[in-house]
Amino acid sequence: MITSAIEIITPKALDVTITDDTLKVELSDGRSISVPLAWFPRLLAATKQEQLNWRLIGEGYGIHWEDIDEDISIAGLLSGKPSGESPASFKKWLEKRKKAGTIR
Repeated sequence: MITSAIEIITPKALDVTITDDTLKVELSDGRSISVPLAWFPRLLAATKQEQLNWRLIGEGYGIHWEDIDEDISIAGLLSGKPSGESPASFKKWLEKRKKAGTIR
């Protein structure tokens, strides 16, 4: 029996849009993917200005938000993986923001 490997190529991100409840990423292969913003609590809690302050990393295989220290991979989005941050870590981050007065 002859089997051939299937090569899976992850597309790169080209653009990012955030609405009140959705993260949408335009991909280099012509697709766009939308996921619930609730999957990424830091993005959900961020101000509009912080949400807009993103940059592509890893030649477009990831997205980084400097202001909120959030990184999201395109492979993770395509596989349907929400944030892996623990509730305790998010709570600690949120409390720090409250003290600094940078809460939405």
